[in-house]
Amino acid sequence: MKNSLKSSAFLKGWAWVPTLYFAEGLPYVMVMTVSVIMYKELKISNTEIAIFTSLLYLPWVIKPLWSPIVDIFKTKRSWITTMQLLISLGLAGLAFTLSLNNFFVWTFVLFAILAFFSATHDIAADGFYMLGLDKHEQSLFVGIRTLFYRIAMIAAQGLLVIAAGFLEEHFKVSQGLVGIRYAWLITFLIPALIFLVLYFYHKFILPRPAEDKPAVDNSQKAITREFVDAFKTFFNKKQIGLTIAFLLLYRLGESQLVKLASPFLLDARLKGGLGISTESVGFIYGTVGIIALVVGGLLGGFAIARSGLKYWLWWMIAAINLPHIVYIYLSFTQPASYYIITTCVAIEQFGYGFGFTAYVMYMVYICEGEYKTSHYAICTGFMALGMMLPGMVSGAIQEAIGYNLFFIWVLISALPPVLIAKYLYIDPQFGKKVKEAYD
Repeated sequence: MKNSLKSSAFLKGWAWVPTLYFAEGLPYVMVMTVSVIMYKELKISNTEIAIFTSLLYLPWVIKPLWSPIVDIFKTKRSWITTMQLLISLGLAGLAFTLSLNNFFVWTFVLFAILAFFSATHDIAADGFYMLGLDKHEQSLFVGIRTLFYRIAMIAAQGLLVIAAGFLEEHFKVSQGLVGIRYAWLITFLIPALIFLVLYFYHKFILPRPAEDKPAVDNSQKAITREFVDAFKTFFNKKQIGLTIAFLLLYRLGESQLVKLASPFLLDARLKGGLGISTESVGFIYGTVGIIALVVGGLLGGFAIARSGLKYWLWWMIAAINLPHIVYIYLSFTQPASYYIITTCVAIEQFGYGFGFTAYVMYMVYICEGEYKTSHYAICTGFMALGMMLPGMVSGAIQEAIGYNLFFIWVLISALPPVLIAKYLYIDPQFGKKVKEAYD
């Protein structure tokens, strides 16, 4: 009987876990990556693109500060559905602002609002996942949630960008830059409709766990004390200075590269770019690249499970940084071969996926103990800050020195995390699978 109930709960999980994490990934990629490609096609400078799209990380930077609000007011289920409806409306509103003369200001404001909705949705969804499934089911679905988050990345960064490129070519012939705006208007209406469907679907299909209720039983003083204690205990951890520096600088190179990779692929050859179409960027960077990233991440997880984080840390720092050499090669040779470009992007993204595993596992390592969830949220705030600040200046650096020297600078940016990692203490056994746990 118990096995039958567990099987039923597991099957019910398939009804909402995949769609919930697809909904978590889609707006993030629209805000952080698709916005870069859209602005580049609408002739916004690399400096402005880098500054303003990097600022959109801010809601994820400060997410730990308002995450208690999600616990205190209403249920996580209601937060999820409300945010999905608001995201749908926000995407639709963003689409129609593209027709305005001052579209850049209005689209940025709406991207910022969408970023806030998306970050809030993340808090509610991750909390609901732990309430809607028991611990055994959570472990069974952890790979599924990651897979559908990645599928959302392919859908947004790949398929939607390919669709935008196709529409650009269709409308550009007769309408020029106005036609490109119209192409992106239609492109943004697609995810707006998807989120409207997800809103109605989750309104009916999400379970109603008894534990999912606002924290009204706790006094305001108790909640505040817990919130303050979580921050105090985090900043009192051993090597906290080195830890924060490592969290901020581990992706120093990647944080700059990610803002200029798509503009580099799209820019004309006379400007130092590769001059490929929006459709090609959607396929190369948003589809093949994401698949390579997922494969790299999976192999990174297997590697750490086999030999531990400490053993693989140096190799993974190398993996996330050394493949930046392919962009140096691409910028100096400017190959016309679609195969060469695709292979180079895949190599870099595979290295990023493999190397990023160490970063995630290090966050898990330093968050062990009391206030684990709160401490991990603080870590993700530093992670977002580490992407935001270097990303903001990357466009200005590139426009000042050109793509060739910029990609060399990105490679040099690997030095700070290498130096910091030398002094970090990590338990040699952390990350290894303990055989007894599976017997």
